[in-house]
Amino acid sequence: MCSSDLTLADRSERPPVASSPRFLLLGERDLRAALLLPGGRDPDGPLPVLLSPYAMPHALQATRWPGGLVEEQWFADRLGAAVLVIDGRGTPGRGLTWERAVAFDLSLALEDQVDGLAAAAARFPFLDTSRVAMRGWSGGGMLSALAVILRPDVVHAGVAGAPNADSRLYDTHYTERYLGMPLERPDAYDRSSPVFHARERGLTRPLLLLHGLADDNVYAAHSLALSAALFARGDTHRLTIIPGASHMGGSDDVVVGRYLAELDFLREVLLPAAR
Repeated sequence: MCSSDLTLADRSERPPVASSPRFLLLGERDLRAALLLPGGRDPDGPLPVLLSPYAMPHALQATRWPGGLVEEQWFADRLGAAVLVIDGRGTPGRGLTWERAVAFDLSLALEDQVDGLAAAAARFPFLDTSRVAMRGWSGGGMLSALAVILRPDVVHAGVAGAPNADSRLYDTHYTERYLGMPLERPDAYDRSSPVFHARERGLTRPLLLLHGLADDNVYAAHSLALSAALFARGDTHRLTIIPGASHMGGSDDVVVGRYLAELDFLREVLLPAAR
């Protein structure tokens, strides 16, 4: 039988949420971004903003594929917020200079999130920059923790899921590629570490830490170390440890649970006017 005689049935499932991203180039660096609005429509009034980055090497978010950005659309619809996704320096697809820009300083990705937000707000006046939160997992969780510590003037609340809070605790093949050897470049590890900045600067904005206790990629020790650093300063924050959960949640029930935990927190801290 030749291949032309074969008929393959389509067994794919359509996601329950249909994303309606608006793709953008933002700022002087033409940051590739996607903006998702509640219901996919321009609002009648101002909207709070939720930055939802990964923004680390090896992955892109602002991409044109049908199954993409469903999670972000879900948050936009249920939170009633504009969700902004930005792929900054260090992400793939824009040449070696772009990818190598984060060498010895992964926190540089935060600068692109701040610049991208400012450029988006200049283009879309309905983005309420007095009410901005950031959420992310893994590398995005690291960035969210850094955001509320280093840029509380811009980011007023953060959700950090399974954050790489201190790269000295992470896989050597990854961290040494970007940050060098820890004994030779301790400054690079400190610049990229929410734990270090928490000890130095403290926390003035609401922060929710979420971490699976069975995470064998970014160990729960990351969130525990960050929480301990904040606790030692007397800085209030929330820590949720999820028993049995892996890096991104694991079972469907656990993933849904963490989404709902994020949503409840963001509704509480983002919908009132930022103080």
